[in-house]
Amino acid sequence: LLGVNSQVLAQSLSAVVSGITVTQLRDGIYLIDVVTRANEQERISPDALRTLQVPIPNGGTVPLLQLATVEYTQDWPLIWRRDRNPTLTVQSDLIPGVLPATLVDSLHVKVTGLNAKLPVGYTIVPGGSVEESAKSTSSVAAVVPAALLIMLIVLMIQLQSFSQLFLVLSVAPFGLIGVPLGFVAILGVLALVGMIVRNSVILVDQIDTEIAHGRAPWDAVIEATLHRFRPILLTAAAAILGMIPIAPTVFWGPMAYSIMGGLAVATMLTLVFLPALYVAWLRINEPLPQEVDRADPSDQLLQTS
Repeated sequence: LLGVNSQVLAQSLSAVVSGITVTQLRDGIYLIDVVTRANEQERISPDALRTLQVPIPNGGTVPLLQLATVEYTQDWPLIWRRDRNPTLTVQSDLIPGVLPATLVDSLHVKVTGLNAKLPVGYTIVPGGSVEESAKSTSSVAAVVPAALLIMLIVLMIQLQSFSQLFLVLSVAPFGLIGVPLGFVAILGVLALVGMIVRNSVILVDQIDTEIAHGRAPWDAVIEATLHRFRPILLTAAAAILGMIPIAPTVFWGPMAYSIMGGLAVATMLTLVFLPALYVAWLRINEPLPQEVDRADPSDQLLQTS
């Protein structure tokens, strides 16, 4: 307008409101700026600012009133931007015992409905610990396939059987429950899978050892389960009790509860579900009474001792 750009308007207003340096005075070894600006009444009065003379390219001046509107209004002193978009951040604290992921999931329906009513260009996005957890989870998920591949290779070397590999891995999913998992809880689940697979490998290896010593498959499954019942149960109990000190903490609590709950359930499933699945998968039948009678007497003595 009239050849006046925003830079000229900013310089004119800055000279009145903030002042400009017109010269410098020397005080010993220091230089002191001499700043000139309008008096206080003219700086804060909209009527005075409207009459401010702004230079135009032809050498004349025009009042600011012809170029802009001067009025009081409320505005943010700073405009925060995120991804180059103006952003308003609303923060709050959680009550004890509530996880951020749980709260976000409970508000998802209402937030989605509110997003649909906002003008174009406006949106509500959850952030904070939920957002950081999602970023951390994505970074962990990138290496999980490689970790699973290495685990499968190690198990295959140990078991040397695809059937037994399936039996060992079939127990791991039973340690999971349908609740939201944060980053720390996912770390606990990864550790939990290793503990469950370890117990399953121990039990399956004991069954193979019993069969290698000449015991019938049916009897080998029963004897191996009874033989490993106490070590597996005590090991799981020790791990569960070791998680109790960190369970009440806000940060490590989800990991502790995921390990404690999952290990307690999965241990019982390892001792009950895995032997049953082993028998069903390998089609092992219970020996008939006459077959038991014809069994080796020393073997019967070993079973009853």
